[in-house]
Amino acid sequence: MRQWTVDAFAAAPFRGNPACVVEPFAAWPDAAWMQALAAENNQAETAFLLRTTDPARFGLRWFTPALEVPLCGHATLAAGHVLLEELAGAPPVTFDTASGPLTVARNGDLYEMDFPAQPPTRIETPPGLAEALGVEPTEVWASAYLVALLADEAQVRALSPDFAALNRVSSCATGGRGNVGVAALADSGRPYDVVSRFFAPGSGIAEDPATGSLHCILAPLFADKLGRARVVFHQAYPGRGGDLECEARGARVLLLGRAVTVLDGTLRVAPA
Repeated sequence: MRQWTVDAFAAAPFRGNPACVVEPFAAWPDAAWMQALAAENNQAETAFLLRTTDPARFGLRWFTPALEVPLCGHATLAAGHVLLEELAGAPPVTFDTASGPLTVARNGDLYEMDFPAQPPTRIETPPGLAEALGVEPTEVWASAYLVALLADEAQVRALSPDFAALNRVSSCATGGRGNVGVAALADSGRPYDVVSRFFAPGSGIAEDPATGSLHCILAPLFADKLGRARVVFHQAYPGRGGDLECEARGARVLLLGRAVTVLDGTLRVAPA
């Protein structure tokens, strides 16, 4: 079996967010086997694909090293890149997922993904959040994840949070996994509108380098704040960084980015 490692939301290798993509299966392997392989890969996500009778439609599931997740943007981008670039499939491709049908198509030199929007609701700052982040948010919003808005780009880039505390605070505030996004308007003159980061201790990941699902929340939030549908984001993971162009379309969000294959290998293990 083949497996690829793809840097997603990246225009060059060793940027963006790496994801592993496994060659499509004829039937789903046992979930425990998929989880074991994801733990072995030790990337933010491993994407597993299922063939269907339609050559442009696949089942798709995502596993972190710790658990299966219901939505993952960068591994969907990586899976689309593998099917369209490495396996010479015809765009667009549709993925049947736990979050409904998701599509990946080409848009010039970008890949364009159609995802469900997850607009947040503004809430009071939960107790302990400022202490866990090490900075006082200007606003706090809640959706699938907790989102803290900060005063400026420098505060976002300088964060060194207490991950265990973030996990506790966010899981209490949202009733879900203890994951927290942070964002601020970009400094003047930047080639992007908003800078973001994403801490996901509740999913077994201290910090994620480039996160599509987070921007399903941030895109409608900042589209409203900026008064326009299209917003450019830079996720400022130290040493890498990922770039996403987003367009809010009511109940949906378009996520656009690039992807680069950095490894094409052979798995010498297979599900029983």
